[in-house]
Amino acid sequence: MKHMLRRTAAFALAAIVLAFTANIASADGPGFKTISQDFNGLLFGLNVSSGDELLVAEGGNGAVNLDPDGGEKTLLASLPGISDVIQVGRREYLALTGEGDPSDPNAESLFRIKNGTVAKIADLGAFEEAVDPARDDVESNPFDLAKLSRNKTLVADAAGNSVLVVDKNGSIDWVATLPQHDIPTQPIKDVAGCPLGPPDICGLPDIFNADPVSTTVAVGPDGAIYVGELTGFPASPGQSRIWRIERGELHVRCGADPECTQVDAGSFTSIIDIQFGEDGTAYVVEIDENSWLAAEFGLGVGGTVNACRTHGDEDDDDEGVAWSCEEIATGLPFPLAVAIDDESVYVTLAHGFEGPFEVAVLTDGDGDGEDEDDD
Repeated sequence: MKHMLRRTAAFALAAIVLAFTANIASADGPGFKTISQDFNGLLFGLNVSSGDELLVAEGGNGAVNLDPDGGEKTLLASLPGISDVIQVGRREYLALTGEGDPSDPNAESLFRIKNGTVAKIADLGAFEEAVDPARDDVESNPFDLAKLSRNKTLVADAAGNSVLVVDKNGSIDWVATLPQHDIPTQPIKDVAGCPLGPPDICGLPDIFNADPVSTTVAVGPDGAIYVGELTGFPASPGQSRIWRIERGELHVRCGADPECTQVDAGSFTSIIDIQFGEDGTAYVVEIDENSWLAAEFGLGVGGTVNACRTHGDEDDDDEGVAWSCEEIATGLPFPLAVAIDDESVYVTLAHGFEGPFEVAVLTDGDGDGEDEDDD
């Protein structure tokens, strides 16, 4: 049963969105302005390219380049099942695919896209099967990428509850694993309207041991690695954690080893993405304030983008361990990813059962793009 629930939490993101049929109102506060809705499938990954254009992981097609001004899109590579894409060179990109059909050779893998040619460089599912860093059931759903150095890339494996590192030659190692944790179930029962709510929620014990589900990884301005959790079933609100792994570390077990520290950043629910802006601000995306599970039951209220600033001196070993955060957009229709350039904050959104799926820019409420200088 626990095995099935872990798979539900790690792999059901697409199903959750498809079950999310109620339309959520436009964002409160800053709001958002649509750039493009010309997409096929969920948009799990969003990054800024060197040319100030956007890289979009379009689940139904592949790696897409999007002009944020005109909305024109160009397919960089056909790669259905893609979960993220980043730029690593002038005309070179890395793309990630998540869990798929066991017979699909392109699932759970890292690809290099160079001058339009796609080449598989690492089989992450095979690594999980051989090594299983978290020492739990063998499951892999590579979900998010972050550039660590010129020759190394980080991968957050949502089902593996781990963070991996892959070098330019495709060699894989593991950086850290995230721990399961006991979470209270009363918050999700309150959302569900128990005792009259769904039996699957109302019948839960008071405490439930949840998987972390590592959905996002980013390198902070201090050089440390930051990892965010979705938090698995039953996904009680306020239980998602952010971890800081000291630079240069390998084989760290968060929750046990001192090289990995939980960030004091307040309460988060169902974290799906973290990105750092050039000024060091961390942007944390929550799928839904009531949790991804609540959204699956039609009880969602919309997602949030938070802007967080770190505390600490550059020479302080604890820099980045404490953050001060503020909500800059709420009520967003199922935000899945965020990207930041020097002027704007972009998000991917999913509107209901069959979409549309879109890339949007957060606004200041009058249709203008969010300017970080005005924060």
